[in-house]
Amino acid sequence: MRVLVTGHRGYIGAVLTPMFLEAGHEVTGLDSDLFRACTFGDPAALATVPSLTIDLRDVRESDLRGFDAVVHLAALSNDPLGDLDPELTYAINHGASIRLATLAKAAGVSRFVFSSSCSNYGAAGSDMLDESASLRPVTPYGTSKVLVEQDLAALADDTFSPTSLRNATAYGVSARLRFDIVLNNLVAWAFTTGRVLIKSDGSPWRPIVHIRDIARAFLAVLDAPRDAIHNETFNVGSTAENYQIRDIATIVAGVVPGCRVDYAPGASPDTRNYRVRCDKITERLGYTTTWTAQDGAAELLDAYREVGLTLDEFEGPRYQRIAHVRSLLADGTLGADLRFRAAARSQLA
Repeated sequence: MRVLVTGHRGYIGAVLTPMFLEAGHEVTGLDSDLFRACTFGDPAALATVPSLTIDLRDVRESDLRGFDAVVHLAALSNDPLGDLDPELTYAINHGASIRLATLAKAAGVSRFVFSSSCSNYGAAGSDMLDESASLRPVTPYGTSKVLVEQDLAALADDTFSPTSLRNATAYGVSARLRFDIVLNNLVAWAFTTGRVLIKSDGSPWRPIVHIRDIARAFLAVLDAPRDAIHNETFNVGSTAENYQIRDIATIVAGVVPGCRVDYAPGASPDTRNYRVRCDKITERLGYTTTWTAQDGAAELLDAYREVGLTLDEFEGPRYQRIAHVRSLLADGTLGADLRFRAAARSQLA
């Protein structure tokens, strides 16, 4: 299948793209390369594929012709970054995403697989939720994902099949590693300081899933018959991999030698609190995950050891998405609309 992957140089995309190639798909990437200075480990780990280095907001219908599917990962990718400018978050994550889908449909693309989020469930409490549960996002990021799902569903017809994958909170090693997600963050604190630092009271629930298992879910959707995925929504993860944050901390403490669990001063409950069932994707597509939180913590620890990760690195602008974007704004590389200025754009060409 000929596939366009948006955000192919991002945290998930850097892992998903080579897995798609290995599966025999013909992949083209589309990415503004906002995080090109944030590569973790060997830059050669980033797959080389034909690429459109453009802003998502600037995609044209002609860019999308000839593809069988669009896998849409590109977005302002976490809650702190989404809070930087909520209106800009909606313009990119919602407006540009639906514009992309509309253009893809007009260009004759038959499948559109959207990277949504279990953040959509937001302040849900401790009940186990399936895809029919009420959506209660508490951040601009989560709200933008809900809006895309709703508008994508309205585009579905006999020629255009959208699918929304509500990914659990991701973890795992990537060439564009993120440290602002819970398991990656806690292992980094444990490795660099000997403390597993919890910044909430540890009570909120999170489903978590390895990025390779997220990539496998996207592959499963592309491989599935149309009637199994047409205008459907799936939670992506494992029902068994729902944890309270304090339980994830305990897992990390059991993997990283000599560390202890600490709570940040004034730690309070996080309003994001949800548990999810992932039975539908198993029953419909035969999909199951292959990683556990303990496996992921061990993988992350090995990677941090290999590069000699320091506290300043993982807490600083190289790997923290919001800190990196703020630094690009401060030095004039980005304009207030998060577009590269002319001089910086020429360096990408």
